[in-house]
Amino acid sequence: MIRRVLVCCLTLGMVACATQPQAPAPAPQAAEKPIGTGAAPAEAAPERKPGLPPVDLTPVRFETARANFVRDTAARYRLDPAYIESMLAQAQIREPIIAAMSRPAERVKPWNEYRPMFISQARIDGGRKFLAAHRAELQRVQDRTGVPAEVIVAIIGVETSYGANAGNHRVLDALYTLAFKYPRSGDPEKLEREVRRELFFRDELAKLFELAALEKLDITALKGSYAGAMGMGQFMPSSYLDYAVDGDGDGRRDLFNSFDDVFASIANYFVKKGGWVRGGTVAVPATLDAGREELNPVDWTPDLSIDALAARGYHPVVPVRAAGATATPITLEGSDGKQYWLGFQNYYAITRYNLSKMYAMAVFQLSQAIAGRELPPA
Repeated sequence: MIRRVLVCCLTLGMVACATQPQAPAPAPQAAEKPIGTGAAPAEAAPERKPGLPPVDLTPVRFETARANFVRDTAARYRLDPAYIESMLAQAQIREPIIAAMSRPAERVKPWNEYRPMFISQARIDGGRKFLAAHRAELQRVQDRTGVPAEVIVAIIGVETSYGANAGNHRVLDALYTLAFKYPRSGDPEKLEREVRRELFFRDELAKLFELAALEKLDITALKGSYAGAMGMGQFMPSSYLDYAVDGDGDGRRDLFNSFDDVFASIANYFVKKGGWVRGGTVAVPATLDAGREELNPVDWTPDLSIDALAARGYHPVVPVRAAGATATPITLEGSDGKQYWLGFQNYYAITRYNLSKMYAMAVFQLSQAIAGRELPPA
């Protein structure tokens, strides 16, 4: 989640997501690979923000970087440096993780190819079974937060196939590898991004130590994605710290085994990070007047009023009831040509879990199918 614009592929590695963490629970359809198991979960790919402070691109020896990490993490979280050393001594640099991170991005699939990967009858049926099995817990979270049960279920279905495919990499190994051996392409134009990515994972490794101390977790036993995402909702350590909540009141935030905690934490992520609006619309289909130019925003912030969109040729196909509603235009490549949508605040909230517009639309449409609503053609 939680931290999770990547279009996730299908190679097991977990994300994205925003939820990184991994969890148990038998899934109705374990054969399907979840979106979160492909390239690094999107939340493991920090959103590019303007005005970032400069970063030192001077190479640092592994031994020096590791020693600095131990010193700084111990001071930051008031931990014994010897304890940190003892944990890192058990960590391994994993070549398969480096290879996975180095893998060239797949061709970006158009919507009509992307949707079937994540919205199939098996996944819909699995979501309905999962929803029925946990209806009471999900309803409590929905009543408390306003995040619909079917949206929470859709996230778990897309990320980990309802808990069955939450990742088999040791989180310690994944973060240790990417924190100190993040792959370098050799391309000078990519160096700054690669250094920032390595520093991101180094910070996540530090936060893993904080998380373990707070939640009494065994760092060496945690399993997750190859990018360090954990649990049914695939939270990175920083998201776990910031957004996980104790849903069952046992004094712990357990995103591996407690469904109450998982459901409440995913909803809390949407509310706190995404600004989820209770009862708000996610997205509606739209039309674009002939001859008008498509708008392709750089992010999915819903900052245009319905009137402003109409002035640019966009018109919702169904009435938008919320007074003063703002939205962002979305263009998808459908099987029968361009599809136009308007995404509202709750669509934006889903993109905080994963920055891909198609990921957000897949989660939304899967949630609609799980709830028994008819889907438009892909």
